Amino acid sequence: MSRVALALALLVIGAGWALTVPLAKIAVSTGYQPLGLIFWQTTIGVAILGLILLVTGARFRPTRAQWAIALMIALTGTILPNAFSYRAAVHLPAGVIALLLSLVPMMAFPMALALGTDRTSPRRLVGLALGLGATLLIVLPEASLPDRAMLVFVPLALVAPAFYALEGNLVARFGTAGMDAVQTLCLASVLGALIAAPLAVATGQFIIPRSFGAPEAALAGSAAIHALVYSGYVWMVGRAGPVFAVQVSYLVTIFGMVWSMALLGERFSPGLWASLALMLAGMALVQPRARDETTPPLPGPPPDA
Repeated sequence: MSRVALALALLVIGAGWALTVPLAKIAVSTGYQPLGLIFWQTTIGVAILGLILLVTGARFRPTRAQWAIALMIALTGTILPNAFSYRAAVHLPAGVIALLLSLVPMMAFPMALALGTDRTSPRRLVGLALGLGATLLIVLPEASLPDRAMLVFVPLALVAPAFYALEGNLVARFGTAGMDAVQTLCLASVLGALIAAPLAVATGQFIIPRSFGAPEAALAGSAAIHALVYSGYVWMVGRAGPVFAVQVSYLVTIFGMVWSMALLGERFSPGLWASLALMLAGMALVQPRARDETTPPLPGPPPDA
């Protein structure tokens, strides 16, 4: 496959992944609560990923170790971060959430240092400083957010990238017990649905759709898109290598803001655009170079998965 074709595929994956950010905003627009949304998105994910495994003949019998890894990923990559992301999506512009999600590699790096799975370097420390500067440009200037009252909800949006960073580090530390990424995500989605269902019922958040309007379509669409683009990401790693594939993170950030403008009519202040520039520079410095990384991280899902 030519380099141009791979670049176009990466563009499609990044644009699709980013589309889930404004779709999450639409999904919460009529009052749907996080646990009910998490149940349906994981259920839809199981159906799609299970079909992929069936078609490819990659059926397997999970071992106790694989169930344990899947539980870890279900908690740190789906249930806990999404519970906060959906809350944040009610109050914050989708473009701001997309921008804050790009903090994942910058949060992952100090965690990796603490776990002893990575090493520091001046380049990465500068990247961390740029990420901090980008965050401060969101929360400090008066005109960065459409309403200063939104500021109290920014910490909610920061919880998700922290959990995704933790998820990636735990997978790097403990592996996936022999499962490929699609098997891992499918099994984690099964557990996510099983955990979310009773919690949603107990807290009155369970959703029984009475119609199929924009929020329901957004939920179904984002779950399906994530399952497909995640599988596409895994394919990309195999075709072009992890260092090339990880560049999708830049596209998710940029397209997340673009989709939010196109679908939700959001507009951003000069401070937010400056924050985007700093964030992209920080990501470029923090992410491993080719000689630093031989295997891909398991990327944290977007806020809808």
